[in-house]
Parts: sequence; C-alpha cells; structure tokens
Amino acid sequence: MKQLTIVVKPFRAEAVLHTISELDVVACVVREAKGYSRQKGYLDRYAGSEYSMAFLPKVEISVWVNDDKVEQVSDHIVKNARTGRIGDGKIFVLDMGWPEALEF
Repeated sequence: MKQLTIVVKPFRAEAVLHTISELDVVACVVREAKGYSRQKGYLDRYAGSEYSMAFLPKVEISVWVNDDKVEQVSDHIVKNARTGRIGDGKIFVLDMGWPEALEF
C-alpha cells in the first residue's frame, strides 16, 4: 500500500477530490496548508506598507491506494490539477510498509 500526498492550489482542490472519488482509493484525508516552492510568495500591502507573504494557501490531500493503482491515480490527479503555471502542486508517494490498513 502507498500513501499519496497531493498538494494543490485551493481552486483546483475540488476537481482533484472529484477525481479521487471516482477512483479506487482506500481512504482520503483533506487538510488546509500553507507553503511555497518555486512559486516563492508575493508582496502584499496593508495600511500603506508592504509585507511579504512567504507562504501561500494550499490544500493537502492524502490518499491511500494499493500498489497497483498508484500510477493510474497519479495520472488522473495530474490531469485534473495542472493549470500550466508555476505552483500547480506536487505529489509525494510513500510506501506504507504493510499490505493493508489497520483499523481500530
């Protein structure tokens, strides 16, 4: 089993979640996040002075899939999350190290 951690822009999160709901995933968790990479951040004005917004709003989606579904799920997510601009997002793939989820 693998965990895919998907980080996307907030306005693309709904499309990614819709795609995930149509695929064979074991579980899904959604979190609000802040971060930056190549996109860096931006300058904003408040009360007449500029300040740096180093971290941009993102949505982090974690899904758990069986090993044989990782490529299929990743491909569908990329197709629905990509806008072609810097900062579209990232997908991290982690090996869970056990054959199935443990429930409690």
